[in-house]
Amino acid sequence: MATTADIRKGLCIDYSNDIYKIIEFLHVKPGKGPAFVRTKLKSLTNGKVIDNTFSSGHKIDEVRVETRKYQYLYDDENGFHFMNNDDYSQIYLDKKLIDNAQWMKAGDEVMIILKAEDETPLAVELPASVVLEVTESEPGVKGNTATNAMKNAVVETGARILVPLFIEEGDKIKVDTDSGSYIERVK
Repeated sequence: MATTADIRKGLCIDYSNDIYKIIEFLHVKPGKGPAFVRTKLKSLTNGKVIDNTFSSGHKIDEVRVETRKYQYLYDDENGFHFMNNDDYSQIYLDKKLIDNAQWMKAGDEVMIILKAEDETPLAVELPASVVLEVTESEPGVKGNTATNAMKNAVVETGARILVPLFIEEGDKIKVDTDSGSYIERVK
């Protein structure tokens, strides 16, 4: 049993009959009244993010989790298939467990969060950015670049993204997997 003093980013807790991961926290000691901890919690089962405030000294149930590196193999109509890089065992995950799956391509490595007690997969963490090839792009018109003009493009995974006008078909770009935004062109 942990207390609010043990709260840190990435800690997984059992709260309100669900498993949540702490993504943000702030210890607050007001001039008047008791201290408290303001947190932002993300559900590992459905991905919903909630805000919660714990009073100082509140007992929380910590959940032991393990993260393992897996390689993305392929997907079908129901979900995704991954392979453990250490023992080559395969695991199947439902589509609802993965946020921003449109940025995954075959062969990419991801981190899968597993509940330590029974090896139940809870969530998939994609790398912070991925490099993808542009397969479709509107032609950019030279001279229309007085501001940061953007155009639509489609990458090799089928996802749509806004890119600068100078990006053409066949270019490789780096994409932020959290926001789905263009970062830079890769040579």
